[in-house]
Amino acid sequence: MTNESGHRAATDAGVDWDAQAAAFDDEPDHGLRDPEVRAAWADRLRDWLPGHPADVLDLGCGTGSLSLLAAEQGHRVTAVDSSPAMVELARAKLAGRGAAVLRGDAASPPVRERSHDVVLVRHVLWTLPDPARVLRHWRALLRPGGRFVLVEGVWGTLSPVGIPAAGLVSLLEPVALHTRVERLSGDPMLWGGAVDDERYAVLATV
Repeated sequence: MTNESGHRAATDAGVDWDAQAAAFDDEPDHGLRDPEVRAAWADRLRDWLPGHPADVLDLGCGTGSLSLLAAEQGHRVTAVDSSPAMVELARAKLAGRGAAVLRGDAASPPVRERSHDVVLVRHVLWTLPDPARVLRHWRALLRPGGRFVLVEGVWGTLSPVGIPAAGLVSLLEPVALHTRVERLSGDPMLWGGAVDDERYAVLATV
């Protein structure tokens, strides 16, 4: 399942992501077609990712927009998604960047243990049935001193879905040495407009 945008996934449970792939990038924070939105995400990634070339694993990558930003910043990117249509679009977007785009389950991606410096995940963890177990598995994919970059949130008012920041920090306690929460709701440029729900990133070192 691809869930690159949590606010969309909140209303599209069980969606056929292959069928949605062609229009996926129409959302401002998916396709990053607006230069200001793209620049806002690029600036955040520059702060979140290492300042030197690193091996970045982008799980639930969708059409590969964040993967492309990371590759443009000099990182070695492996992107994983379970949707064949999304993988095809991501491969086209990342063509010539030296990135690997793989079809696979974000919860158990087809990569070796201790093979990456960063696990980057946007709006995917909340959809998985056992996030604590998934985080333990992802932890095993990181080299010593690696980091999680997890962008999540809580969407909806009548029946909210997602993971509150405090809940994600708690889930990370057994697998991370240090965590920091960066609130994202107040930056409308990330989303193509103002939002009133909880959106955040948790940066965690292991």
